[in-house]
Amino acid sequence: MSADHVATRVETIVVGGGQAGLAASYFLTKHGREHLVLERGRVGETWRSQRWNAFVLNTPNWAQRLPGFEYRGTDPDAFAPLAEVIEHLETYARSFEAPVREQVNVKALRAGDGHYVVETTAELLLVDNVIVATGAFQQPTPPPVGAVKASGVFQLTTSGYRRPEQLPDGAVLVVGRPVGMPDRRRVAECRPGGLPRCRPVSLVPATVSGVRDRRLGDRHRAHGSDSRHASVTCGRLACNPPVSGNDGGHDCHPRWLAKRGAVLVGRVSGIDGSTIGFEPGIEQNLAAGDQFVSDLQLRIDAFIAAEGVVVPDAEPADPVPEIADTPELDLRRAGITTILWATGFRPDYSWIELPFTDEWGGRSRPGV
Repeated sequence: MSADHVATRVETIVVGGGQAGLAASYFLTKHGREHLVLERGRVGETWRSQRWNAFVLNTPNWAQRLPGFEYRGTDPDAFAPLAEVIEHLETYARSFEAPVREQVNVKALRAGDGHYVVETTAELLLVDNVIVATGAFQQPTPPPVGAVKASGVFQLTTSGYRRPEQLPDGAVLVVGRPVGMPDRRRVAECRPGGLPRCRPVSLVPATVSGVRDRRLGDRHRAHGSDSRHASVTCGRLACNPPVSGNDGGHDCHPRWLAKRGAVLVGRVSGIDGSTIGFEPGIEQNLAAGDQFVSDLQLRIDAFIAAEGVVVPDAEPADPVPEIADTPELDLRRAGITTILWATGFRPDYSWIELPFTDEWGGRSRPGV
């Protein structure tokens, strides 16, 4: 029997039941449009299954704004722990009775005859519109092949990390942008960057100062036609800055970590058994990050002056520790028993069987 004879017709399907999918559902509901939200797990599944237990938002509660639903608690400048984030999303879905179907995984999206075919683990759907709200980055970037040769070292990605107790005794090597420190000493591969916890901590400088409001075309014009360079410099496409909402909010940049016991090393250049080599130039990379923070602080101060915002005086900056290059590290001698791969995430649109591509090279599947 053909798909047209066994499938259910739906006007619009929203794939993903996180904040983006729920926001789309809110507007569809508001305008009386028939739709379903398909979620592979439960509402806010990524928050449930891909965060560590002690996770705390690095943006204040007042920033938890969703269409038609703002923060309703009593402490807008606090930072919500994981359970409150999930509860916030669940309450939002209930507030307008979002038509969410949980535990339904979308296996494929392909073109039909005048419609789209959405194949799920529960049924086949024929739809007029599809909103993909699965998030931009779903899969951890695979560690280098050579990493598996580091015999005797426990390895995991940040999406698999839950609590310090799951790691063996010993030091930890974090490969990638440092993401915080568990109870034991951590050795972190450093990347430049950072974002000042502007005064007061409830002020989110990248939002209020307009850094993320710059249009991509403006960067293209500023830097010529080199789209790769534009993607690196454009604030809207930059990776999230290393800040933390723990303990009321604090900085979490490389030098801050270094002052608290982390040993900063350069970018991994190669792995040979239990020996890891690092590229030189870590201090220059850190200096570039320092300059980024300095430039951003000037923009924030200009915004404060122009808008007449009343804020406390800035706290004096900590002394900047100098970091020496480390050419290589023997994991065994350094007592490192765990490698935590914090090398980022990549899109996964392999389930979309359409000529899906963009100018940045994003594709639904290899060869499309």
